[in-house]
Amino acid sequence: MTYPIIGITLDAEEPGGYSNMPWYALRQNYADVVVASGGLPLALPHEPDLVGAYLEKLDGLIVTGGAFDVDPSMFGAETRHDTVVTKDRRTAFEKAMTEAMLGADKPVLGICGGQQLLHVILGGTLIQHIPDEVDAPLSHEQPNPRTEAGHHVDVVPGTLLHRIVGTNRLDVNSAHHQAAKDLSDNITVNATAPDGVIEGIEDARYRFCLGVQWHPEYLISKGDKDIIDAFIAASRT
Repeated sequence: MTYPIIGITLDAEEPGGYSNMPWYALRQNYADVVVASGGLPLALPHEPDLVGAYLEKLDGLIVTGGAFDVDPSMFGAETRHDTVVTKDRRTAFEKAMTEAMLGADKPVLGICGGQQLLHVILGGTLIQHIPDEVDAPLSHEQPNPRTEAGHHVDVVPGTLLHRIVGTNRLDVNSAHHQAAKDLSDNITVNATAPDGVIEGIEDARYRFCLGVQWHPEYLISKGDKDIIDAFIAASRT
């Protein structure tokens, strides 16, 4: 079997907890689902100067989520919400890595915060805090475990996501306070929550360029497994 090499971006933490030195982190299930779908996971430290070397090795890229936000200055915002927390070196690396992979037309899957960064890279803007900008929003930071659904999304027919999951509705988990907002001409919305919040995006200019606001690595539905399978299959070709 050929194992496509899948880069998975790491989170970065300050000293404390695991170590008294700065440390990287990655939930095991990100790697587990890559292996289960036939890929070889490779964790990516945040080294912007090594993007070109990573690019040569990788067949696909997963941009992961985390408890932080894209700097509003990246999408032209003139204000910054009080809740915004950034990790600048991580974001700089993920932006450069994503742009390099797209430039080479290699598959990219953005998950949660990774979807939001992908949206900005493709020319979109973000809602900085959902409760302040969405009328009667759902609980997008669900109180129940991430292994359970927080709400459902409506999948847009005719999109890549719809072709992958083969259904008009998916139950998803939810762990975010920001979301995609304004679109560019390159962005196609492929899923929305019942409150209108954008939950998935894609760009048809590329072979596989998909972002989902939920965490399919938890595999709470068949559709989640279908997304990972399709991404790995695209990375193999």
